[in-house]
Amino acid sequence: MKKVLVTGAAGFIGYHLVTKLLADGYSVVGLDNINDYYSPDLKYGRLEQLGVFQSQVKWFTLATSSTHEDFRFVRMNIEDKQQLFALFHEEQFDFIVNLAAQAGVRYSIDNPDVYIQSNIVGFHFILEACKTYNVKHLVHASSSSVYGSNAKVPFSEDDRTETPVSLYAATKKSNELMAHCYSHLYDIPITCLRFFTVYGPWGRPDMAPMLFASAIAKGESIKIFNNGEMERDFTFVGDIVNGIAQTMTVIPDGSPKYRMLNIGNGDPVNLMEFISVLEKYLKIDAVKSYLPMQAGDVVRTWADQSKFVSKIGFKPEVKLETGISAFVEWFAKYYKLEEIQS
Repeated sequence: MKKVLVTGAAGFIGYHLVTKLLADGYSVVGLDNINDYYSPDLKYGRLEQLGVFQSQVKWFTLATSSTHEDFRFVRMNIEDKQQLFALFHEEQFDFIVNLAAQAGVRYSIDNPDVYIQSNIVGFHFILEACKTYNVKHLVHASSSSVYGSNAKVPFSEDDRTETPVSLYAATKKSNELMAHCYSHLYDIPITCLRFFTVYGPWGRPDMAPMLFASAIAKGESIKIFNNGEMERDFTFVGDIVNGIAQTMTVIPDGSPKYRMLNIGNGDPVNLMEFISVLEKYLKIDAVKSYLPMQAGDVVRTWADQSKFVSKIGFKPEVKLETGISAFVEWFAKYYKLEEIQS
């Protein structure tokens, strides 16, 4: 049985990926520092779905799931080199999927230090561990934010990405360069995936779908930046994790054994259309507050997914209505929508 380390396993994408990999028959170790960037309760809620309860979670100690014998979880920072290397030494992983990072574009404007520590220093230690312990394939989460204010659409992997508009984007671009260097120098197979606006059940509360749904449910005004003149390539989390799982098994060859690929729906949606579909499934009209563009934000994202489809053999295709319906079903249950409205 192949063994996978998923960092950021208590996160939005990480939780869904662990669920997918366990269903596919892998042995999985999840790692997360469970920081307070947003409520740890949501992170522990995801872990409970995987059979790991808050009382079991200890720093540097593996907890075994009560429902999945092939899943264990450890609380750890990836920038803790000694503990990270000890984990790699003990477990001898076949594959690594690195989703651990300090997320959030706007948060990086006021809190730069944590981005350097987690996204740069921590990723360096992941690369060093992969080099030392001969990992078969590292799949790393990059971001569409590296394209910055690129006006050419759709965004292609061949486009220039030297003008990031947030520190978060700059760290993700740096990760791609570091990965290429390590692959070239040490013959490590590495794939960097540029994610495009992921949404779905168990989503992050700081992202637009959750912010909008929460405000709409409470009858509060939703903030619509750039007066709604924005487009996003919304990509359903199920498509993302299926794409990651498929990518993991398609190991790059050549010299260097490195590739960087977009993974997005390839069908950008106007922000106002997204809100309209959300209103439809929540069955509530939103109170809208129109605001100017925010620092670090971009007007449009749009993935050219042709290279990903060609190289990996998978095409994200969940339509917005289907994805929003699934999101609202989870949101209403988890946040007890009837109680919010009463």
